Amino acid sequence: MKHIRLVFSGSGGQGVITAAIILAEAAVMYEGMEAAQSQSYGAAARGGATRSDIILSDELINYPGVVQPNILVCLTQEAYNLYSSIIRPGGALITDSRFVQTTRKVDARQTELPMYDAVMKEIGKPIVFNICVLGALIGSTELLRPESVMKAIGDKVPKSFLEMNNRAFDLGLTLAGE
Repeated sequence: MKHIRLVFSGSGGQGVITAAIILAEAAVMYEGMEAAQSQSYGAAARGGATRSDIILSDELINYPGVVQPNILVCLTQEAYNLYSSIIRPGGALITDSRFVQTTRKVDARQTELPMYDAVMKEIGKPIVFNICVLGALIGSTELLRPESVMKAIGDKVPKSFLEMNNRAFDLGLTLAGE
């Protein structure tokens, strides 16, 4: 694997940071990898721009910043407009088709999925949108084993919400496979 660099981007309240933390923890705790995760917030806690950088590696990580991600996840149009130009050529771009209209062609494999709409239709609660996104990421990239991410979700999510989060993760895996 060497180094895989990811950027999760969206707005405050979408769970971008939580999804990134779960991914990094799954890599470290259940896959034996090295991981670095950092985050930045916009001026507003909810609704402001949010970005989280993650590096997953089989080797020591010397610098935790991500300049050109191999994988970019954009959950808002603002995030797409800001970050779509930084993706590494040949990388992967994942967007939610409800919130992002891809307007420029980037040298990346582009995956547009109706994740938010699927969550609302199948589960009815937007709080698990980020976990569906995580499932779609794993389903379309196979970065980590799904069971590793499920264990990390179980470590992070209150037990009373675990079944709903597991359904959202499975929903994301399914969407990526279609």
